[in-house]
Amino acid sequence: MAPDAIPRLDIRPERLRIDWPDDVFGEFAAVWLADNRAEDRHANGQRLIDVMDLPDTVTIRSAHLQNDGVCVHFNGEWPPFERPFAWFREMLGPLAAHRPELDRHPWLQGNTLDARRDFAWAAHTGFMADGARRGLWLRRLARDGVAFLSGVPSREGEILATAAAMGEVLHTNYGWLFDVRAVPSPENLAYTDLGLGLHTDNPYRDPVPGFQALHVLLASPEGGESLFADGLALAEYLRRTDAVSFDCLTRTPVTFHYRSGNADLCSQKPIIELAVDGSVRAVHYNNRSIAPLRLSVDESERFYAAYRSFARLLRDARYALRVRLADGEMVVFDNRRTLHGRTGFASQRHPRHLQGCYLTRDSVLSNAARLP
Repeated sequence: MAPDAIPRLDIRPERLRIDWPDDVFGEFAAVWLADNRAEDRHANGQRLIDVMDLPDTVTIRSAHLQNDGVCVHFNGEWPPFERPFAWFREMLGPLAAHRPELDRHPWLQGNTLDARRDFAWAAHTGFMADGARRGLWLRRLARDGVAFLSGVPSREGEILATAAAMGEVLHTNYGWLFDVRAVPSPENLAYTDLGLGLHTDNPYRDPVPGFQALHVLLASPEGGESLFADGLALAEYLRRTDAVSFDCLTRTPVTFHYRSGNADLCSQKPIIELAVDGSVRAVHYNNRSIAPLRLSVDESERFYAAYRSFARLLRDARYALRVRLADGEMVVFDNRRTLHGRTGFASQRHPRHLQGCYLTRDSVLSNAARLP
């Protein structure tokens, strides 16, 4: 390492500060250093020690440059810590900065976007054959919340083989896959030719399905266009413009319920779910499956005012990405983030047939992380 590129150390008993020549710095607690010795990790990466193995008090006695990194000695008998500077740099900033599959790019004005220009598209043949191409597509899916494939063979069941290359298909009361087409006596409004407003699927499950795939076997030339909106961007917009409604929707427990011939599913969650850092983690919005709320009169008035404020955004055409999917095209989207819907169509004049399935969230993100 050239002398002018050597970081500077500021050592104190309770912490180590590293200042890099490019004006980046990091501060690392003594107890955190003691807990992250490379020697205390198995070759498989798992930790070999427990927090109770650490001394009650951890302080730094000294530290010095060593092997393009830092060697830290602690007071007492705890062994020294040594790591390269590159490792320290990797520890800086949010986790998403080093895990591309966790990096989310919000998009609010969906009507200004073009699905074929602004989102990931891949040809089915190349997607299935090329792991690097598949990994890039999955990371774009994780980043944007929606991605597309073209040239998927228009045969029933093909969705399962294609989805298996993305992650683990989730079996539900609908089976491994489900048919989206108008049928007599439907048990779900999705199986009609009615238009469907923007929503997320299955909020009555715990957990909700992580990703959903829809494969077009037969498109309708009139109507049946797909609609998508970024729920995270909309929730953050609500936070900025109507903080009272946003707060209400993050705090009010909402019961979602679905009953059919082979299932009776119920789960309680807020419409806007926050992560531990206060960011929006998920959106759960499905007016078709919301159950009567157990709220007082005052609570009901506050909730319905907030509910309407968010619903008003979902009705605003400015926030919806609109796309007509053709035969053999497939869309995959993040069901905790991306709301979806469709325009109505006339099934007696123009039959429309899609097949869908759900995928577990962690399996999709795992493949996004591990593929080149």
